[in-house]
Amino acid sequence: MSTATLTIQQQDSAHCLHPFTNFKELNAKGARVIERGEGVFVFDSEGNKLLDAMAGLWCVNLGYGRQELVDAAAKQMQQLPYYNLFFQTTHSPAVELSTLLAELTPEGLNHAFFTGSGSECNDTVVRMVRHYWASKGQPNKLEIISRNNAYHGSTMAGASLGGMGFMHAQGGLPLPNISHIDQPYWFEEGQGQDPQQFGLERAQQLEQKILGLGEDKVAAFIAEPIQGAGGVIIPPDSYWPEIQRICDKYDILLIVDEVICGFGRTGEWFACQTYNIKPDLLCLAKGITSGYLPMGAVIVSDKVAQGLTEADTEFAHGFTYSGHPAACAVAIENIRIMQQENIISHVRDDIAPYLAQRWQELASHPLVGEARSKGMVAAIELVADKNTLQRFSKEQGAGGVCRDICINNGLIMRACGDTMIISPPLVITKQQVDQLITLAKQSLDDTLQALS
Repeated sequence: MSTATLTIQQQDSAHCLHPFTNFKELNAKGARVIERGEGVFVFDSEGNKLLDAMAGLWCVNLGYGRQELVDAAAKQMQQLPYYNLFFQTTHSPAVELSTLLAELTPEGLNHAFFTGSGSECNDTVVRMVRHYWASKGQPNKLEIISRNNAYHGSTMAGASLGGMGFMHAQGGLPLPNISHIDQPYWFEEGQGQDPQQFGLERAQQLEQKILGLGEDKVAAFIAEPIQGAGGVIIPPDSYWPEIQRICDKYDILLIVDEVICGFGRTGEWFACQTYNIKPDLLCLAKGITSGYLPMGAVIVSDKVAQGLTEADTEFAHGFTYSGHPAACAVAIENIRIMQQENIISHVRDDIAPYLAQRWQELASHPLVGEARSKGMVAAIELVADKNTLQRFSKEQGAGGVCRDICINNGLIMRACGDTMIISPPLVITKQQVDQLITLAKQSLDDTLQALS
């Protein structure tokens, strides 16, 4: 290891606290130092080239090194590096981006509330849906229903909306008036059952929960179209139509969290179009700027916006960086590039089908119990016994072993327990997909040997 890398690692251990990290463990081994990115690759301080099959953190949709995005930020910073949307003021980048998002999102979603991240989006929807119902004369509609193993951010409200027990165990979560139903995770929880019947039954838990809590107390249901950090959980086709039916029947606001799925990842601009979902609120971040600057947006339906604008009290919520002009400028340029380069049709008709075809080759590996994909997200389930689908013990930590081996082999693939997942940049080429699959096969072989 070079002296320069060692110095950075020592300073990192002394001063930098990382997200979702066992600090004692990290400080003992030292952080990997990423120095630069190019296309679908990143390079560390030791000169290792890594195929970034996670697009950073689900976000670098256009890949690394897009000079147009850098130029858009620089140009805006020279003109107006910052101003806020408080005190009855606005600026052109925020107005232009909100107008553009109204054009891109499904019919009836014409209003944007800007945030700095997906977590802030999900804090916002908690406040917004409760304020909406209060403005409609129904202040008791406070309950928000989510799903077990969902991920909606790591702020107090976001982590409460999420259904991850290890997060709830820290900090006395979830907050009051947030409850959860089971997830549509067929591989883990529905074996031996018809997938479509399983999906229908999981969706019908929403109706049972609404009736149990009281229809007059439920404000909204929130869900990711595909659960990302939960392990790329792709619901059976029966799931979302039933969820939509239930929300419509009981007049429950439907919040769709597309922080991961938005901006082309499923082969449409938004996954709600892929699944024919009609959200009342749509949470966006990550791919909105391809990760080049922090930004999020809650897209609000005409129905909800009308309720907010008719209220005679202010919506007492917002952020210093809501609608940051440089972030807006990058988002506008990011969308322009996606339109100019036909990224959506490229994903839908070309690269996603090719990835799905190649990804299925991993299903035959002795370690793999299932290989699944949807658009440009995919997962494989690691199992100790391919016939019975028995998992490895927690002590064996198969996912962590596989993740570290992938890194050593030049591939960034994430482990969610013993589920290995990818979310590559949308601009990945077929040749690079071939390279990804070759590295994944090699890493699975090495993992099998390490666990034997």
